[in-house]
Amino acid sequence: MCGRPISVDDAGVRSDEPGWIPVCDLSRLKAETIVRVAGLDMLLIWNEGDVVACERACPHEQADLGLGHVAAGRLFCPRHAASFDLRDGAITAGWPSPPLRLYPVRVTGEQVLIDAGGQSAR
Repeated sequence: MCGRPISVDDAGVRSDEPGWIPVCDLSRLKAETIVRVAGLDMLLIWNEGDVVACERACPHEQADLGLGHVAAGRLFCPRHAASFDLRDGAITAGWPSPPLRLYPVRVTGEQVLIDAGGQSAR
């Protein structure tokens, strides 16, 4: 779940709004689970019915989180045993790391959009 739940049919969202970048179709995200955002160091994640956008580099060791996996609402780093809560970005207890940065996400019809300049409320 992301910091703010999204609605798949949010009629108030337009892809031409300033700051919102169309990334991919919802069907592609559901099929792939983790999608790298072209041109930005960001990921889109399909997590138990929710869409989450986050930074691509692990804030602990800078590993490519796009090579990790998602399970039980957490994104697991491919380099170490720590994982991040996809609701608020918090790292596994005991790891000295800032939280994973999450970004606002919107879905209009089948199009997933992100606000790369914003940060989700936690």
